[in-house]
Amino acid sequence: MRLRVVSSKNEITDLNRNEQVVHLAFRASNMDVMSLVRSCPRLRAVQIPPSYHQTMSKAAQQFLELQGVEILKGDVWGHRKDIDEYYTVAEKVKNRLSSLLADGKSIDETVKRVQRETKLSEDLIRYILREEVMA
Repeated sequence: MRLRVVSSKNEITDLNRNEQVVHLAFRASNMDVMSLVRSCPRLRAVQIPPSYHQTMSKAAQQFLELQGVEILKGDVWGHRKDIDEYYTVAEKVKNRLSSLLADGKSIDETVKRVQRETKLSEDLIRYILREEVMA
């Protein structure tokens, strides 16, 4: 799974129309959120750092929810935008999730264990579980 990292509102208009998961690394305004949805009609999830999530307007959150876009809290640890504009979640994370579930671990226990091992956010792990592992 790849997350497109967007570090400023100037990048929104240049996004690929097929982007499905985006990480907003800046404090987006309501207009930025509307532009994002317009630029990426296939958008399924937006990840926002926890500090920005607390200050995101209710209007922007409701707009995303009405569009069927899930809001995830989390960061992209160790990602360098100057090297790659995408943050890639390794295939081994999905394999680890699958193997823990196959071993009979609960979803909550699986999420906590993978979160400790990978430093991915809980919301992103649950999203990966829903969309790619258990789909």
